Amino acid sequence: MNRLRLGIITAGFLGCAPVAPGTFGTLAGVLFAWLLRDTTPYPAFVLGLAAVLYAIGRALGPWTEQHHGKDPGCFVLDEVIGYLITVCWLDAPSLVALAVGFLLFRLFDILKPWPVRAMERIPGADGILLDDVVAGLYGLGCMAALRLLLPGEGLWVYNGA
Repeated sequence: MNRLRLGIITAGFLGCAPVAPGTFGTLAGVLFAWLLRDTTPYPAFVLGLAAVLYAIGRALGPWTEQHHGKDPGCFVLDEVIGYLITVCWLDAPSLVALAVGFLLFRLFDILKPWPVRAMERIPGADGILLDDVVAGLYGLGCMAALRLLLPGEGLWVYNGA
């Protein structure tokens, strides 16, 4: 059972990478976003998945802290959630949008502008998860701004090709 829990919090053991586990964990979010690209309505599916993952991460928070300490690097389910928020669109994101979203989310997750860092001080699982939710919201805001500044559906929206 502990191996299953570890597999979940590490997004399929990606969080066990010896370097940059958050970056590797975010790749699981990229995979989910890509696999969901043909679902309708895309934002509902992506946000629904993020909510389910949040509930799972919150439930596994006490076990995580007991076995791995406060907000351990291997816990990357929060990166998956934050990334999914970053790429939540009215339409399915293109490969370009997925890549730009990856870079933006990682930037905000690493720099932790206010109030991202403040979220880490919340006790328990919410403190592990909410900083990445807020980083994801920053990423989503930047993605929306980029879409306005650089219009072109083919650039941002997956066209099925």
